[in-house]
Amino acid sequence: MDVVTTPANAPWLVVGLGNPGPEYAMNRHNVGFMVVDLLAERMGGKFKRAGKAQGQVVEGRIGPVGPANRRVILAKPMSFMNLSGGPVNALRDFYKVPVANIVAIHDELDIDYGTLRLKLGGGDNGHNGLKSMTKAMGADYHRVRFGIGRPPGRMQVADFVLKDFSSAERKELDYFVDRAADSVECLVTEGLERAQSAYNS
Repeated sequence: MDVVTTPANAPWLVVGLGNPGPEYAMNRHNVGFMVVDLLAERMGGKFKRAGKAQGQVVEGRIGPVGPANRRVILAKPMSFMNLSGGPVNALRDFYKVPVANIVAIHDELDIDYGTLRLKLGGGDNGHNGLKSMTKAMGADYHRVRFGIGRPPGRMQVADFVLKDFSSAERKELDYFVDRAADSVECLVTEGLERAQSAYNS
């Protein structure tokens, strides 16, 4: 099992990236929201407004009783995607979370639908939510990249990510979201290498 390099009692901030509002709820761009919604359900918590921060949070714990148990804040920025960095940075300050204990869950165009890739740091690959987060606090946070694949034909990327998952994709969506939630729990409790070994494909 990996050794967590930040203090064992430091909380984790798990951020689902997406756009607020019911019209965006099932968009490919909102898969981060879907994953943190499931994690909140597993914790038995409901999202609530977080003080002055432009976001909603659920506080709880992940992992078995003992050294691997972690305090976790799940968050959904309530700004639009390209302004995610401000709310995330405000929550980081409020909860005193080290940047290395932040996890961003986001859609990823460059990997196949349903494929997961976990990593620490790196570029934003044109993703506006990551770009905003990196500008606000640097790039040294974890990412759970949820593959959505490339747009078909000549469809523009912006149109593709802001469309709902297709009916064919929705047949497997619950399974993939469940697996992504599992990968976050593994990352937080057992470390990046273990989570990569178990979930990267």
